[in-house]
Amino acid sequence: MNLHADPAAFAEPDDGIAKGAVLLEIRNISLAFGGVKALTDISFNVRKGEIRAIIGPNGAGKTSMLNVVNGFYTPQKGSITFRGRERRAMKPHHAVGQGIARTFQNVALFKGMSTLDNIMAGRSVMMKRNILWQMIWHGPALKEEIAHREVVEEIIDFLEIQHIRHTPVGKLPYGLQKRVELGRALAMEPSLLLLDEPMAGMNLEEKEDMSRFILDVNQQRGTTIALIEHDMGVVMDLSDRVVVLDYGKIIADGAPDQVKNDQGVIDAYLGVPH
Repeated sequence: MNLHADPAAFAEPDDGIAKGAVLLEIRNISLAFGGVKALTDISFNVRKGEIRAIIGPNGAGKTSMLNVVNGFYTPQKGSITFRGRERRAMKPHHAVGQGIARTFQNVALFKGMSTLDNIMAGRSVMMKRNILWQMIWHGPALKEEIAHREVVEEIIDFLEIQHIRHTPVGKLPYGLQKRVELGRALAMEPSLLLLDEPMAGMNLEEKEDMSRFILDVNQQRGTTIALIEHDMGVVMDLSDRVVVLDYGKIIADGAPDQVKNDQGVIDAYLGVPH
């Protein structure tokens, strides 16, 4: 099934939250490692259906913020409300269970496994049959796997990677590995997709392709996206709102044009003369 032709194949996550309402609320988050402050009193939100960019210079705390959202780090202060449920600490597998998926700054794939098997790994959190049934691979377990493989094949068609379906991902160029990692995250059917520098290391053509896929995921599937990205052209073209971090603090938050012309952002990050 071609997902470009059939948006319904990627149905919008039904979480009871209206489009444009707050899906993720970050309140007064502070995170430190010993005496090093990674984040200081961070507060912003992500609305359902939007693409929310998080930008800033290296070391600003962007990846640390994503790691707090999906449970890799536990902040010393503050709370996060996702889909109406407030929390301060959560394990990554709990985040996945609640509908949060992510990609990483450095590609994190099973290099010896094929593209199909890597994306299939993203479906494991949705498999209901226990390990014994899966070992037998018969009856209900077989039917379940066939259903999940159909979803994976839809994602492969959507990302236009049919030609590398059976290729070990360790043999793929970096840009295609990034696309496979996106596929694995999509296989989890997230309400919130966290993308950590999805364009890093890509040439212009690869960036154009990835930008198109991100927009399609957002517009066709209705998936809310929060992304970290250094390419300001990509940020300005894709995002609905932008939050800017510098030394672990927020220095601007607003529409792309508003942020681009903020003098504090120019001085700290963009480097455009006064």
